[in-house]
Amino acid sequence: MPNSKPYDAIIVGGGHNGLTCACYLAGAGLKVRVLERRAVIGGAAITEEFFPGFRNSAAAYTVSLLHPKVLRELRLAEHGLRIVERPIANFLPLSEREHLKVGASLAATQAEFRRFSVRDAERLPAYYELLERSGGALRELMLQTPPNVGGGARDLFAALRAGNCLRHLDMRTRRDLLDFLTKSAGDLLDGWFETPAIKAAFGFDAIVGNYATPYAPGTGYVLLHHVVGEVNGKRGAWGHAVGGMGAITQAMAGEAERRGVEITTESEVARIVVDERGAQGVQLPDGRVMEARCVVANVNPKLLFQKLLDPAVLDADFQERIRAYKCASATFRMNVALAELPEFTCLPGAGVHEHHQAGIIIAPSLAYMEQAYFDARTYGCSRAPIVEMLVPSTLDETLAPPGRHVASLFCQHFSRDLPGNLQWDQVREEAADFVIDTVTKYAPNFKGAVIGRKILSPRDLERDFGLVGGDIFHGALTLDQLWSARPVLGHANYRAPVRALYMCGAGAHPGGGVSGIPGHNAAREIIRDFRWGRVNGKRRGKA
Repeated sequence: MPNSKPYDAIIVGGGHNGLTCACYLAGAGLKVRVLERRAVIGGAAITEEFFPGFRNSAAAYTVSLLHPKVLRELRLAEHGLRIVERPIANFLPLSEREHLKVGASLAATQAEFRRFSVRDAERLPAYYELLERSGGALRELMLQTPPNVGGGARDLFAALRAGNCLRHLDMRTRRDLLDFLTKSAGDLLDGWFETPAIKAAFGFDAIVGNYATPYAPGTGYVLLHHVVGEVNGKRGAWGHAVGGMGAITQAMAGEAERRGVEITTESEVARIVVDERGAQGVQLPDGRVMEARCVVANVNPKLLFQKLLDPAVLDADFQERIRAYKCASATFRMNVALAELPEFTCLPGAGVHEHHQAGIIIAPSLAYMEQAYFDARTYGCSRAPIVEMLVPSTLDETLAPPGRHVASLFCQHFSRDLPGNLQWDQVREEAADFVIDTVTKYAPNFKGAVIGRKILSPRDLERDFGLVGGDIFHGALTLDQLWSARPVLGHANYRAPVRALYMCGAGAHPGGGVSGIPGHNAAREIIRDFRWGRVNGKRRGKA
């Protein structure tokens, strides 16, 4: 019987993972439509004009985790994507006179470390070797489909494939990988280095988008998750997409359309239509139904299973697990338009310098980060927030008028839920002022240089981008929500507990960051199901 449905797959959500999945599905000969709720494609990875004449990445703000396989196979460079590397990775202003730079080269970073500790400088090569050994194993596992615990033969082979990956590691690397998975970043770094600022420079990666103290067990994994990327073939580097993060998703959309994908913006999905045969399509708010042989959700698992599906199609235990699924980043995001560059008292001098092109981290120690977490748990907001500031206009002149600049500020810890019945819409401006004052302590001209700003509180991130709890990763990267347990044990292979319904977002393995890997991996499993006739309707096309 011929397939009567107009689409093989409808993808709910036009973020980077949804676009990645769409490209691979269309490349396999499937007819695909992407539905995006907002007026612009790209999800959290978009570029917008936030103040007249000033453009910047809106939510996601920097590049490293975008997988080279995705970049290459989706021909993103051919669609105009260009990524430039930061000259140094991080710059930490520590006081009026002291600072720390990390990442220009091993020799340059060692020279910086020697100003604080000869021992720490001597240990740096071994620490980098540790990251590369452990990160190499993680990179291989990221591209694999996790086995479902209690699954069939396919899951047994997936477990064997993962085990084979780990079997080839020497015992030292296995132990190191176990440490990252189970220990805190603070404990790991305390064992390697003695200088608080050096530990802070590396420990920042453990709390990015992670509502936790750096001494919480499992933050070692979040640190490792953030260092496995690359820019232009350089492992561990961070960079900037010329034109902002929207350049990535616009390139993906260009490739999707080249492959025949239909992309529709301002098209919210009210619910996923399910009957005894499984997912049959989606219903829009006006009642119209779009049919497809399968539905692919690029949304937070809580949105998918608590809002878009009738609870009756899910068993009670699964519903309870989704209710308990942890979503909280404690992230406060802001873009500012600047009349001039910030001038740091610890590195004075006019004009653009390499520290302006780095990730500028205001968090001088792990103890500072830990206190920021405790403050947020007690008061809702850190009294001394952790701030990473980028000034991408120093690398990309397309973002601001001549002589002017834009800055991205990514801040921790700011709880989604405030005490005393306070709402974020009441305090967001005050919180933004506090963040600007924090930067101004190190760069006295900063506050006076701000001529415009766009604020995204945790509530705004949830409301504007569907990031439940303001969680940039679509779910905490804790051990109970990783690998075969992401999002729920028994459904880690991108297949929901409803036939012909799939998950391709960051709530699936391997989690958050602008990587494209969840979309890539989900597409592989969907194509496999089409080939074996496991979806609605008759097999067709090249799949």
